[in-house]
Amino acid sequence: MAIDKVLMPGEATLGVMGGGQLGRMFVQAAQSLGYRAVVLDADADSPAGAVAHQQVRTGYLDPQGLAELAAAADAITTEFENVPAQALATLAEQRRVAPAGRCVAVCQDRADEKAHFKASGVACAPHAVIRSEAELAAVDASLLPGILKTARMGYDGKGQARVRDRAELAAAWAAMKGVPCVLEQLLPLDLELSVIVARGLDGQVVEFPVQQNLHRDGILAVTEVPAPSVPEAVQAEARTAAARIATELGYVGVLCVEFFLLKDGRLLVNEMAPRPHNSGHYTLDACDVSQFEAQVRALAGLPLRQPRLHSPVVMLNLLGDLWFDAEGRERSPCWDQVLALPGAHLHLYGKAEPRQGRKMGHLNIIGASAAEAAASARQAAALLGLPSEW
Repeated sequence: MAIDKVLMPGEATLGVMGGGQLGRMFVQAAQSLGYRAVVLDADADSPAGAVAHQQVRTGYLDPQGLAELAAAADAITTEFENVPAQALATLAEQRRVAPAGRCVAVCQDRADEKAHFKASGVACAPHAVIRSEAELAAVDASLLPGILKTARMGYDGKGQARVRDRAELAAAWAAMKGVPCVLEQLLPLDLELSVIVARGLDGQVVEFPVQQNLHRDGILAVTEVPAPSVPEAVQAEARTAAARIATELGYVGVLCVEFFLLKDGRLLVNEMAPRPHNSGHYTLDACDVSQFEAQVRALAGLPLRQPRLHSPVVMLNLLGDLWFDAEGRERSPCWDQVLALPGAHLHLYGKAEPRQGRKMGHLNIIGASAAEAAASARQAAALLGLPSEW
């Protein structure tokens, strides 16, 4: 198959590695355009598998499963950043794969990721890579206090520890079993923001609006668009930087780039995710092209259209905690009251078992103005028992 061949709606099958909620929303976007969809995931009850035309129920590195997916799909993407890059490379021997395994591999390793940021000319936090006792001993004192992060497999605040001095740094690295890590200097942070970009087979790049994000306990809680506290010049800088990072990587697909805005006004890139992102879920209801439709378009070789924000929006992340009262007893959230609010759009992910900290869905609240969207969002948060100030 020619790498630049357009896979026409109604005539092709698109595959996705991973059966979580991001895969589910990709499948739904693909189906709305007329594509068939196949998912590879070992979980028989995966959210994406429940809505796909077909599910290959194997692990990511199972040769037979990969062969079955390649036989069923005309092109394949991923919804999970920790899908083995080798699995994507294997699939690419037979089918178009976007993003490519080599791109995902860079995103999977914080040290490689930061090296790519530097090569792209985009500033990130001062840091040091720690892979040995010698590198631990050689850490510059200016990086302390800092945040120690495992180079691989860390997400939603996992695999991280704040360290104040060399003793705490050594103890934290030992607690992480001495795996390769990155120590980042702790900086005076004003807020966090992110940009979703999509890059096509032909190199065309489109950017979604800048998203202002609030995290609680390392997990995204609230996204606001337009970003209320981010100056327009900084937003333009972030969009340009995200596009440059994707282009320099030779990336094809949807990429989320997360940034820190410091109190002194400097913008630093934090990390990137080779897939749609929680902070981009608002696009389902507030933009004329969602991040998932952009993922479908990039994979299929369809033209990418510059997304347009048609409504201000607040996105609330919905964790499994909402399904339990203060005593730990299961309950049903008051969706009827929430959905009576102006502009409320509920997206649940089809997960049968709610658990503390598990992502169960999200709520998008759009309005004619940012103030209107924020007011409804705060009402929704109060009804659900979430913090209503941010």
